[in-house]
Amino acid sequence: MTDHVSTHQAEEDARNETIRIWVNGRIVPKAQATVSVYDSGFMLGDGVWEGIRLYNGAWAFLDEHVDRLFEAAKAIDLDMARTRDDVKKAVLDTQMANGMTTDAHARLMVTRGVKTRPFQHPRLSQQGPTMVIIMEHSRPRLPRPIKLATVPHFRGLPMTQDPKLNSHSKLNCILACIAAEKAGADEALMLDVHGFVNTTNACNLFIVRKGQVWTSTGDYCMNGITRQKVIDLCRGNGIPVFERNYSLVDTYSADEVFLTGTFGAQTPVGSIDGRVIGTGQMGPMTERLHGLYKILVGA
Repeated sequence: MTDHVSTHQAEEDARNETIRIWVNGRIVPKAQATVSVYDSGFMLGDGVWEGIRLYNGAWAFLDEHVDRLFEAAKAIDLDMARTRDDVKKAVLDTQMANGMTTDAHARLMVTRGVKTRPFQHPRLSQQGPTMVIIMEHSRPRLPRPIKLATVPHFRGLPMTQDPKLNSHSKLNCILACIAAEKAGADEALMLDVHGFVNTTNACNLFIVRKGQVWTSTGDYCMNGITRQKVIDLCRGNGIPVFERNYSLVDTYSADEVFLTGTFGAQTPVGSIDGRVIGTGQMGPMTERLHGLYKILVGA
């Protein structure tokens, strides 16, 4: 059996069998949480989503996640049919229904809704949006640093599918992940259209070189909220940080590499394309930033 891990790997939790899920204004048991086979999200990946994490009774950066959800909905011309306060209340109601206080993860999904016929045109979605909140007890469990493999799939130009859009259409990233697993890695390192290091199939990526923290320009990656918090933490704590183009050569010889995302916060990378990064373990800069981030979400 292959020793694959994932940036979204979590401890098993039996309580997740009895969770309650928010579906279009109703909070129902897991077995009853269903959507139509005519739903735009199921048929076409026509929707947007957010992942949100619960720390010590508070949803980290909830306003920023909800703002990003509404921006994405506007970008794809999807009428949310709810206010920002409605969405935040739905999250809190689902949390209360599940009695969750910490170490929980919510996936908030909105699609264009049920279609009248099984075809592409958005005008066929006439019943209003479908909104679902899946909330699980979830504590990250990473037995070792992540292994990455560079893949031929890249994050595209904004006029194809803007990589800043957190859409339900994740096939490009899924194919990248499959390619990485076929190469014996856990996840995929994806380049941008110019061949510079960009992101992974699931997370934003940072490298550490001689006390400096580098990440991509941000032109071709998800506008990650955790990514921005790490940049802000560097700037606020005297750590040189640069959003710039850099290559695989720069990356292979980095002292540390780590990933950022809502679920795992900061995840160390042990190897890329078979090359050990630093010591192969979490480095001191990653550890420092992880500590600063824990203080931030605690605040």
